[in-house]
Amino acid sequence: MKNLFHLSEVIDTEVLQNIQNYFSNATGLAVVTVDYTGVPITEYSNFSKFCNLIRKDHKCKKRCFYSDAHGGLEAVRYRRPHIYICHSGLVDFAIPIVVNEQYLGSIMAGQIKINEKIDIEDKRIKDTIETWKKDPEILSAYEEVPSISYEKVNAAAHMMHIVANHIVEKGLASIYQEELNKKNMELLKETKTRSELEKALKNAELKALQSQLNPHFLFNVLNTIGRLALLEGAVKTEETVFSFSEMLRYTLEKSTKIVTLNDALNYIEKYLSIQKIRFPDRLSYNIDIPDYVLDTKIPFMTLQPFVENAVNHGIEPKKKGGFINITGKIIREDLVIKIEDNGVGMSENEVEMILGGIEYETSSKSTGIGIKNVNSMLINCFGDEYGINIMSKKEKGTTVKIRIPRINNLRGVLNV
Repeated sequence: MKNLFHLSEVIDTEVLQNIQNYFSNATGLAVVTVDYTGVPITEYSNFSKFCNLIRKDHKCKKRCFYSDAHGGLEAVRYRRPHIYICHSGLVDFAIPIVVNEQYLGSIMAGQIKINEKIDIEDKRIKDTIETWKKDPEILSAYEEVPSISYEKVNAAAHMMHIVANHIVEKGLASIYQEELNKKNMELLKETKTRSELEKALKNAELKALQSQLNPHFLFNVLNTIGRLALLEGAVKTEETVFSFSEMLRYTLEKSTKIVTLNDALNYIEKYLSIQKIRFPDRLSYNIDIPDYVLDTKIPFMTLQPFVENAVNHGIEPKKKGGFINITGKIIREDLVIKIEDNGVGMSENEVEMILGGIEYETSSKSTGIGIKNVNSMLINCFGDEYGINIMSKKEKGTTVKIRIPRINNLRGVLNV
């Protein structure tokens, strides 16, 4: 077993990016994961306008990276989340990622102000750069930075600490398993005795088992935080934590599997409820699916890319917001699920790019590849006559139709 790792070897960055995005949407905090030098390995989630502007200055950007690196080192020194004040005066926290006593990096979050006086001045990053205070645009962006309670920042930091540990332990288990497979081949090639082979297998299997973190512990902690919010009268916080917990459970436990339409819609309901908190006056939605089709089997994450696109690329860019309508009905022997929005819409060329799997940028976000993958997956599972159809008009909205057989005849190799 090698002693040194890189963060990308231990953590599945795609899974981490999804969890990071959901956490950011649920809490309103900016989040990014950095290596031990402070350089990001994930895309920024909910990055503030102020921090985007200040990083246009090379010296300030360098200082931001230093703040991230310093915060991460302090977190690993104490082996717990470290809350501190960055060089520009905003509150951040760092979650240490440590494997076999090796510090690999940190999950950084924050970019907010604390709305009460908390004595953390001793945790302020020194040698600040204040040239940005002469720029009216940056000053205005600084005033727009939201304020939340220190208690909520602390709770969010510890919740993400639990999530990070879980992901690292799972990643480490995969590394141990890979090393186990290599060891088996080496032992077989070298024709070592059966006793040596069994000893190596038992040792590696024990390490793999020890690296597993019971997901129920993670969910129990999230539920505890939700109960605490209920007792404190923070109803919206409670609802958001529970929604995020259920989404996380679905993501971790159902991945690569076939799920029921009912499970998929429950996930979508939790996702939209969190988005509703983000856009209370700009987003409305309706889900109307007959009960008798809820047992229909579909591949994992079939609906999510389309609903997420409707929010991010349809409704969010629209000044007045809009609605998302999800319906389903039986046509002949098939179930047709329709996802409609009255957002900004797309051109015919953009629709063709999406169906062709070509990624393109819109409102600083990319789309395209995930939808092509879903279409390919449906065709592989059910046949060429099934899949998706997209109709859209600029400034009118988008309608996505997903056709699957009512009585599934799965041809793919996904686990049921």
